[in-house]
Amino acid sequence: MDVRLLDPMRDMVEWLRLRQGLFDDSTDEEHLQEMAEILAEPEGCVLVAVRPFSSHLAGYLHVGSRKYAEGCTTSPVAYLEEWFVDADVRRQGVGRALVAAAEAWAKQNGYIELASDTLIDNDVSLASHLALGFREVERQINFIKKLD
Repeated sequence: MDVRLLDPMRDMVEWLRLRQGLFDDSTDEEHLQEMAEILAEPEGCVLVAVRPFSSHLAGYLHVGSRKYAEGCTTSPVAYLEEWFVDADVRRQGVGRALVAAAEAWAKQNGYIELASDTLIDNDVSLASHLALGFREVERQINFIKKLD
């Protein structure tokens, strides 16, 4: 599986499609706005897995930088912000290749830790992270109350 940096000139339609699979509750306008913001970030990148013999993508990963991440001892820390692999190519090494490329990017940019998160009930993501060497460090439930 070929993993490379996202090329905004040729990959935007496919990246949008993949983001729709990850965040199915967002509109195309919201996705496009967020994608522009991601591309403008100075500390981060979007990596894509290209399907063999095709220009279509099989998955993507957005790695960025945060000042702090739970369980980390350094600052700043590389942070796996978004990670999605098409269902038809899961369990074939695509996710592993994307994370390996993110790790290489992080090391090349001076980071010594890579952090991530998932929703508390996302068992597939939890299993994927653990299989790739991540260690669970904390669980939390967030609350919000609207103030009238």
